[in-house]
Amino acid sequence: MLKISNLLKTSLATLLLSGGLVQAKELRLSHQWSTKDVRHQVAQIVADEVAAAGVDLEVKIFPSKSLLKPREQYKPLSRGLLDMTVFPLSYAGGQRPAYNLTLMPGLVKNHDHAIRLSQSPFMEELQRQMAEDDVMVLVHGYLAGGFVGKDRCITKPEDLSDLQTRAAGKSFEQMLVGAGASIASMASSEIYSAMQTGILDAANTSSASFVSYRIFEQVKCYTPASDVALWFLYQPLLMNKSTFEGLNAAQQAALLDAAAKAESFYLEEAKKQDANSVEVFREAGVEIAEMTQEDFEAWRSLARETSYKQFVSEVEGGQDLLDLALSVK
Repeated sequence: MLKISNLLKTSLATLLLSGGLVQAKELRLSHQWSTKDVRHQVAQIVADEVAAAGVDLEVKIFPSKSLLKPREQYKPLSRGLLDMTVFPLSYAGGQRPAYNLTLMPGLVKNHDHAIRLSQSPFMEELQRQMAEDDVMVLVHGYLAGGFVGKDRCITKPEDLSDLQTRAAGKSFEQMLVGAGASIASMASSEIYSAMQTGILDAANTSSASFVSYRIFEQVKCYTPASDVALWFLYQPLLMNKSTFEGLNAAQQAALLDAAAKAESFYLEEAKKQDANSVEVFREAGVEIAEMTQEDFEAWRSLARETSYKQFVSEVEGGQDLLDLALSVK
């Protein structure tokens, strides 16, 4: 048997103790958006920064629902079958009803308020529930959105009467039904074809999705988020908690550093998305409508009698969680 020198033995022991002998690991990150979308850019920042850190870790991105369907990512993530996803948390409201509060009409005032929500006891409680599913947040992010109408403008509740409409979550669906709309549930990536084939008369989703999915090609009128924004959706970059904890210290640090850079970008870009979407729709010849403060109050009044009331009645501890969110100024 070959003898190993004391110096080599010492070197090997040092490497092992420091985590130096770790095989390169690949993390799979799935999302539903195009590579031009801000949410893909957030994922790409994380992937690029981790690669640049040189810690034998690669984040491989599967965009445009190429790996999993949009609404079918949370369970695989929680079971360790998927490592990471950029995901509208309300899509998992069926598994965790509390998540429906992350798409509650009129709950978020603006982008800066959204960040305060992400750093509040309200979000701490949601993260506690995620941890029970072996899920953790790497990058917080909210995006604002608005309404589109195939044949008319949508600014106030009565504008949706008798229209077939898409909403991005249970709470919005409840409010829109209260306004007299019929609901067709689908991912934002399916809005274009549903508009094209006459399945949808109206829809609401994020400013970013309206642009990246080219919805301006199918509608007459767009009501964007502005100083008055009814629609905000929490869309974080999530990771399987056990997968993260299974990485060595250098790999974890690289991921957290990358996430911090991506989160700063996400906030600044989210603020730009609304104005950019208006320009894109206007250049496409789409009429731009404006939701007034009076319109907003009419929506929020309807939400209190529909979405808020339903959430509190259906979710254990729902009133406490709603109060936590509403307490963030």
